[in-house]
Amino acid sequence: MGRNQRIGLIVAAAVVAVVAVVIATSGGDDSKDTEQSVFHLQLKEAAPVGGVQSFTAKKDAVVRIVISTDAPDQVHLHGYDVEREATAAKPAVIRFKAKIEGSFELESHTAEHEGKQPLIAHLHVEP
Repeated sequence: MGRNQRIGLIVAAAVVAVVAVVIATSGGDDSKDTEQSVFHLQLKEAAPVGGVQSFTAKKDAVVRIVISTDAPDQVHLHGYDVEREATAAKPAVIRFKAKIEGSFELESHTAEHEGKQPLIAHLHVEP
């Protein structure tokens, strides 16, 4: 075996080893490994179109809540303690792995500051 062939084999072995380590330690993409639950919510004047929404997801699912609005708003998912800003040009996206079972409220801080009902949705995470 010539010198160039040995170098080629060493380089190929190193590449295979690096790829194997990356795959083993990456933990994978949540969207491929677990169930996904995607919910859409539209706000008009800081109130949910169609009334307060109710969403149900399975524990350990990747949950994504997309909130569109006609005016700037800040939305807050209690229990998971996630806050996001939404504008008419850019919906808020709340994405997380549902590790806690129970019922959680999603509220509009704009509605709350205006003295309106802040509750815009319920999220139920079931076993």
